[in-house]
Amino acid sequence: MSRLKSTAMLENLQTTILKQKDPTKPCVTVCLGTGCHAYESQAVYDAFKKEIIARGLTGEIILKGTGCHGFCEQGPIVVIFPSEIFYRRVKPEDVSRIIAETVLENKIIDHLLYQDPVNGQKYPRESEIPFYRHQQRAVLGQNRFIDPGDIDDYIALGGYQNIAKALQLPPAEVIEEVKRANLRGRGGGGFPAGKKWEITRKAPGKKKYVIVNADEGDPGAYMDRSLLEGNPHLVLEGLAIGAYAIGADEGYVYVRQEYPLAVKNLRIAIRQAEEYGLLGENILGSGFNFKVKIKRGAGAFVSGESSALISAIEGKVGEPRPKHINTAIKGLWGKPSNLNNVETWANVPLIIAKGAGHYTKTGNEKNSGTKIFSLVGKVNNTGLVEVPLGVTLEEIIYNSGGGIPGGKKFKAVQTGGPSGGCIPAAHLDTPVDFDHL
Repeated sequence: MSRLKSTAMLENLQTTILKQKDPTKPCVTVCLGTGCHAYESQAVYDAFKKEIIARGLTGEIILKGTGCHGFCEQGPIVVIFPSEIFYRRVKPEDVSRIIAETVLENKIIDHLLYQDPVNGQKYPRESEIPFYRHQQRAVLGQNRFIDPGDIDDYIALGGYQNIAKALQLPPAEVIEEVKRANLRGRGGGGFPAGKKWEITRKAPGKKKYVIVNADEGDPGAYMDRSLLEGNPHLVLEGLAIGAYAIGADEGYVYVRQEYPLAVKNLRIAIRQAEEYGLLGENILGSGFNFKVKIKRGAGAFVSGESSALISAIEGKVGEPRPKHINTAIKGLWGKPSNLNNVETWANVPLIIAKGAGHYTKTGNEKNSGTKIFSLVGKVNNTGLVEVPLGVTLEEIIYNSGGGIPGGKKFKAVQTGGPSGGCIPAAHLDTPVDFDHL
């Protein structure tokens, strides 16, 4: 990898990468996220690799291991592009037939298709499946196209163009754009991210920190894990934009101990970004310096709380402190520190890419953008669901979720983790956002 010293060099690299990619060439993608990995998707990937080599098709078929597609209960998931054929619960013994019939002859293998449990219909393409069709995957959607171990995949999709764009603006203007976008913290509190950035930037002291809270501890929640595993560069780019806007030259990603794959992919991503000069010293020749470090948690649920998380990074016991002073004013090692969760940082490049005006077209007046939810329990379709903020509980449960198995009556949904509560059928029309729910 050669170091990129300007925005023009980054643009030229993207052009070169795209020229080397043939969009008409068959591309077999195998989900290697933790959910599919539990169903032995690595064995499926290895079988594809072996079959492609044995047939002498190494230069004719692209094989790619990707992050989570969201529909984890259907794993291992295989999607074949450009036709977007979606196969679920694939086994190593299915691989030879997939190559022979679907990849080489464009034939559909019926028993590998997803079948709707309500109407019995089978769907050959991913975008046609109701679970996906009712979503708007602005953040999670890139996962299916990216090998998280290859930064070029992210750059091909426009990755790091947004930090390049931000570096050409005054830091205060970047903050104003985030404020206009009305990005609210996706960790649950819903505090305006731009306002928090502004407080941290204006806090006294030259040394400042930015922190990614990846201590996702709620039972059944794995939104942040899937983003870090499948598209770590999206989070890193958002973090770098925030660091520039706030005036920080150092950042931390605090990852819970139970996420080894996220840590592995994040380490690779940081190393590759540094080699390209997209992290580290003098990023893109702008004079902006920014380094990222990983801190692994010790498995304490309470460390997800901001002051406890900061204590843990400092090497102390992860216990909450009395918040007489906000962490944005006095946080890590007593310095101003801006802390947002994984999904919040991942939204930042989307805002810079097309502007706040475009971003606020999704969601409602006080809740812009999309939100990823872990939909689990007694619904027909379980997994990660990304929808615009403000849709109702009923829409999530009955559209993407496909309703209750066996047509049984809905009783209640538990939301918000251990600190949440149960919402009964009478409130199914409640908008899912930071104000109503």
